Amino acid sequence: MNLLTVDGLAAVTNVLDLAGVFASALLGGAVARSMDFDLFGFLVVGFVSGLGGGMLRDVLLQDGPPVALTDPLYVPVAVAGALVAFFVSFSERGWDRLFTFLDAAVIGFWAVVGVQRTFDAGLEWPAAIIMGTITAVGGGVGRDLLLRRVPAVFGGNALYASVAVAASAVMVGASALGSPTIGIVAAVVLSLLLRWGAVRWGWGLPNGRNWQPQSQLASLLRRGRGRGRTPRPVRPGAARLLRRPGQRAGAGGVHTGSIRLDGDHTGTLPVTPDQPHPVEHGED
Repeated sequence: MNLLTVDGLAAVTNVLDLAGVFASALLGGAVARSMDFDLFGFLVVGFVSGLGGGMLRDVLLQDGPPVALTDPLYVPVAVAGALVAFFVSFSERGWDRLFTFLDAAVIGFWAVVGVQRTFDAGLEWPAAIIMGTITAVGGGVGRDLLLRRVPAVFGGNALYASVAVAASAVMVGASALGSPTIGIVAAVVLSLLLRWGAVRWGWGLPNGRNWQPQSQLASLLRRGRGRGRTPRPVRPGAARLLRRPGQRAGAGGVHTGSIRLDGDHTGTLPVTPDQPHPVEHGED
């Protein structure tokens, strides 16, 4: 089969799409197992995870009914992935390795499929990148929302949606250069490398707090206001609260004194008669 022909490229796209459906349904089944769902729960989560992204893409493209409803292979493949997760039990370490690999592979597969389907619908490269990203992460978003979890695409974790954007951009660039076959391989390899590195070394995008600008002038002004404050004496009512339980006012009552802190600030500290009165530690 010549992959450079239209029919060959379409066949590869269908194979990658079905592989993504199976792998994502398997990942959805793994999530259902972690939440102790029954068989029907496995099937529902696997169906949403495996078919959600592609169906959302096809609805947005408005290029006929979703392929998951017209091709008789898609639903059985999604069910098969969920059933494998239901009947096959892996160790926690084995699931972690399998989850990382399948997750990265799914991103690459579906980024390629989303881009190619968009070009087949006659749209340009911006829509292709968007549809490639939606295809790659849409099923996971639907699964997380169904389970009342924060979707991974919102960040706070290792690179995820940005990997789909990068893989889609690579596929778009290769298609523009007339080498879609190279784009398929490059997009899948890139998603595997980026996702593996993100999980291995914690690569991620900065959040709002990390990107918040720091003003040295505001910090200096706050320090200046703190130095200019005068110490407030302890009120008699507060002094009574500072006594030890069972202690009389005349026996070991609480007095106050001033002490210089760090050579700059003056504060009012409680002292008791059995402790030495604070002294001013200033310059001789």
